[in-house]
Amino acid sequence: MICIRRARATDAEAIGAVHVATWRTAYAGVLPDDYLADLSPLRHAAGYEQAITDRRNGHAVFVAVASGADAPADTAGEGGTIIGFTSGGRARRDWLAQGEVETLYLLDDYRDRGVGRRLMRAMAAHLAVVGCRSAMLWVLQDNPSRWFYQRLHGRPAAQEAIRFAGRTMQQMAFVWDPIETLLTATAAAPEG
Repeated sequence: MICIRRARATDAEAIGAVHVATWRTAYAGVLPDDYLADLSPLRHAAGYEQAITDRRNGHAVFVAVASGADAPADTAGEGGTIIGFTSGGRARRDWLAQGEVETLYLLDDYRDRGVGRRLMRAMAAHLAVVGCRSAMLWVLQDNPSRWFYQRLHGRPAAQEAIRFAGRTMQQMAFVWDPIETLLTATAAAPEG
């Protein structure tokens, strides 16, 4: 079983590990190998622990937890393993949208199973509750998973060059305006 829930401070270390693992696979060949090798789950964990406890500007972190038959084989019987997460809050650049999905990371073995969609739905619902009528996110143009946001009816709204890991890269902003567009796109499909 895979459940989505609000993150707890004790989840920070597992979230940091997911962040590093997903970057090493998603950005292989995009970011320098030495940069990816130097990523530290513990350094990321410290940042996520702060993000989990600091709820200013409507900030929230949600995790996907796998248990039972869905848990990774090497963690069976431990009560659940964090396999993905999302974070966000009110937009840092409110000229694009009112709310922002800052991160969405999911371990490779759990892609194409609806977990990313469920994480996006949790964040979209949260943003709507804190009063955001639109949502956006930034994604590196070379990120092979950007199609996911297009499938959720994200509208490309901006592009900019950024300097990251010693390289100049392009990033794109996807926008859902109104936010109901994202809520509808992430709604569970009816069974039967």
